Amino acid sequence: MVDERELETASPFSVGKPPARPDQEPGFAAWPWSPTDLTRPDPTTCKSEDTDAHAHGLVRVLGDDDLADGEWNPSLDDETLLEGLGWMLRLRIFDERMMKMQRTGKLSFYMRSFGEECIAIAQTMALETQDWIFPTYRQPGAQFVRGRSMISMINHCIGNIEDNVKGRQMPVHYTWKEGRFISVSSPVGTQFSQAVGVAMASAYKGLDEATITWIGDGASAEGDYHYAINFASTFKPPVILCVVNNQWAISTHANLATGGRNFAARGLPYGIPCLRVDGNDFLALYSATKWARERISAGLGPTHMEIYTYRAGAHSSSDDPSVYRHAEEFKFWPGGDPIERLKNHCIKKGIWSEDKHEKLAELLDEEVMAAYKEAVKFGDLANGPYPPASTIFTEVYEEVPWHIQEQREELGK
Repeated sequence: MVDERELETASPFSVGKPPARPDQEPGFAAWPWSPTDLTRPDPTTCKSEDTDAHAHGLVRVLGDDDLADGEWNPSLDDETLLEGLGWMLRLRIFDERMMKMQRTGKLSFYMRSFGEECIAIAQTMALETQDWIFPTYRQPGAQFVRGRSMISMINHCIGNIEDNVKGRQMPVHYTWKEGRFISVSSPVGTQFSQAVGVAMASAYKGLDEATITWIGDGASAEGDYHYAINFASTFKPPVILCVVNNQWAISTHANLATGGRNFAARGLPYGIPCLRVDGNDFLALYSATKWARERISAGLGPTHMEIYTYRAGAHSSSDDPSVYRHAEEFKFWPGGDPIERLKNHCIKKGIWSEDKHEKLAELLDEEVMAAYKEAVKFGDLANGPYPPASTIFTEVYEEVPWHIQEQREELGK
């Protein structure tokens, strides 16, 4: 007979817990990794077993002193550094303004990239313009790099007559054909397997194209993640698979998404080279993505990355993070703030200053407000005009089937 006291103390399974609760002092262990730890393998010959240290360490370029060091330093010119800094600052200010508009009823819903601005921006800058982007809702900055206007993005968020999605998606679930920016999906994880499929198609057609996609730490617990990794391992298509470990899947900590030491190493058993990259280090992300793209150009197929970062803001405008974590926990993240780190690096190089930064922020804020005023000329959230209901039948079939046409005519009556 089993003793009841044994039942009380037994642990048949474990449940991952966050490092601290809202009422507890937040804190993270100091990082043991430095920019000089890891070599940069030859991307044209590197195999998965050559990246074991890279999957368990952390690829960094900017040290704690904001200076660049190590083999992964891409040695970018001043113009590229300032361009990246400008895109990141633009995204943060854009997000802040859109969030204020949501709070005042001018938008119905919004999601910020606060603390993660450099991920899509650095990585997209490292790619070619013909490469495909399969994002989550934290990578809207890729559109800035590819040249999409703020007005067009705001039209979508409002859902007015000029919304290129015609009201068929939630706000901030962007899609932009001209920039090869595939629609953000509310069901999480689906973009991973879709991205592998498009990469397979590009390879089958013999096109010089790569595909990049991101998934959150929580969404990596979905089956889609493993389907995609397995297909990428088997067919070796030109794809870059990124797990953004920002510590939180809404209110669920990353400790619940995997029992492993990290997310990067999960790709090693599949035979795919794996990198774990500082997600708040613009130079490291640019360099790692350029390395993965060089592998693709050499015909060697996929790379798997963990982007190690922290979601500084709420999950969305509908979320209150204070109920599951300390309100200022993000300030304790050892990786710091991506914009501050690149700004300080540029200042130390003598190509930037605090005064220039403040003036740029003011100009960008004016640009965002001007874009909003221009967008609402096509309709606002309260009054429209909105895309007509008939658009639910358009842009799906090249030749509309009879039963769809019948429904459209019925709607018209």
